[in-house]
Amino acid sequence: MNNSKITGSEALMRSLLNEGADTIFGYPGGAIMPVFDCLYDYRDRINHILVRHEQGATHAAQGYARTSGKVGVALVTSGPGATNAVTGVADAMLDSTPIVVISGQVVSSLLGSDAFQEADVVGIMQPVTKWAYQIRRPEDIAWAVSRAFYIASTGRPGPVILDITKDAQFGLLENFKYEKATFIRSYQPKPEVKQQEIETAAQIINTAKKPLVLVGQGVILGNAEKEFLAFAEKSGIPVASTVLGLSVMPSDHPQHVGMLGMHGNIAPNQKTNECDVLIAIGMRFDDRVTGDLNTYAKQAKIIHFDIDKAEINKNVPVTACVLGDVKETLPLVTELLDRKSYTEWLDEFKVCYDREYNVVIKEELYPESGQLKMGEVINKVSEATGNKAVLVTDVGQHQMMALRYFKYSQSRSVVTSGGLGTMGFGLPAAIGAKYGTPDRTVCLFVGDGGIQMTIQELGTIMQYGIDVKIILLNNHFLGMVRQWQELFFDERYSNTVMHNPDFVKIAEAYDIPGKKVEDRADLDKAIEEMIAHKGSYLLDVQVEAKGMVYPMVPAGTCVTNILLGNE
Repeated sequence: MNNSKITGSEALMRSLLNEGADTIFGYPGGAIMPVFDCLYDYRDRINHILVRHEQGATHAAQGYARTSGKVGVALVTSGPGATNAVTGVADAMLDSTPIVVISGQVVSSLLGSDAFQEADVVGIMQPVTKWAYQIRRPEDIAWAVSRAFYIASTGRPGPVILDITKDAQFGLLENFKYEKATFIRSYQPKPEVKQQEIETAAQIINTAKKPLVLVGQGVILGNAEKEFLAFAEKSGIPVASTVLGLSVMPSDHPQHVGMLGMHGNIAPNQKTNECDVLIAIGMRFDDRVTGDLNTYAKQAKIIHFDIDKAEINKNVPVTACVLGDVKETLPLVTELLDRKSYTEWLDEFKVCYDREYNVVIKEELYPESGQLKMGEVINKVSEATGNKAVLVTDVGQHQMMALRYFKYSQSRSVVTSGGLGTMGFGLPAAIGAKYGTPDRTVCLFVGDGGIQMTIQELGTIMQYGIDVKIILLNNHFLGMVRQWQELFFDERYSNTVMHNPDFVKIAEAYDIPGKKVEDRADLDKAIEEMIAHKGSYLLDVQVEAKGMVYPMVPAGTCVTNILLGNE
């Protein structure tokens, strides 16, 4: 224990080190300046990455958290610095991403006076955080940080905001002592596992004739990939993935039957309404997965594994639930399962896949003529990395294409904005993803709309020499909105045409080499050059202007109402 007096800013640095924080994404300003001044003395222990916008800091913290499994940290100033971070915080809340955002605040005596760069950060952030707390005394910093990291990382993870007044940063305290939080009386992150729930779930699964597993990100967040694989392989049940559940099991696993959802594969969507037992593990029955709830899996007994009691029966009524951490509950259920195989049932999925392949996939991945297609570019990049890269996407058509056609061989390989669907997420998230897993190749797929929302983060890449492969699928449209306009708004393309700059020149201005590809004959070599290049690279691929993402389940309709476009 150190008896000398230290500032609140020093207490914050020591607290972060006690929590194992090694990387912070941030942007300085007046109300957080004491912390940044103190950070100068910790630059050999805490790596601070200067982003170009506070939204970029939160998305980078998300990318870091998603690939590393640790808590991401962002550091911003008061007022506009904090309000610029709201989008990333809301995104993290919907996607259960553990981040701690630390914002500066005006001195305590000015709170409520509309002081320069004052904003009610706690009031603004409360609806989109697990916990929002304002610190007004230096003595409270260690206490608050320990709870912030504990709350962010336990139970169902999520974002926490700590708003620290400037006088708390400057103020002195004695006898700094850090105690990691392991218990908070009013917060119970893990429900008690009930044996009756385990036995009921196992009994229902053992008597199933046509069961289907829906796996979500909860398995990844619970570090339960091995436990899940053991469950799946003993039970023999087909496994479909949510968007954020992709990479829980390898893409080529014989039981993996594809992606659920609006632009998911035919088989899992179709079979959702044909299975007799539906087993949801670590997913929340999002509307993009369920479609019309009145027609969703009405024939099936539904078992829901989740750590968050609030998700049980929230959207879909269930027959049985298993509350608890899946790392604990899955092995208990697996132990009671009969070892089975469902060869004939799996063959039904293969029939659906063959139909999808012939009508959609073959033409998307292996076109013989015409403009370049998004799917073929994504497929070739994935193959060029040996299917071992981390996929990061922005939001739009390219996102759905990338999630469909990129392949995964290990967990924590997908970083995308799921629940909030935030355009601009991709570039800063890719930066964070690279810091979270520096030894892996990070491939960012981004559209010409999304990249321009956070394009300033190319400056962050330049300053720190970050190695991110940026594949810009450029169709000169806001493609997803254009697709809806074509299908549902009589082809009235209102404000979706994009007149774009020369992205390769912009990248070169940031010392990032790049190349524009328009012809299919040039694609393979360009991808090879990009992957071989040491450092970031921008590949601007001119893809068909009016490409469509199929299959598609129109919003709010039955999951079996699948549009294939070419059929």
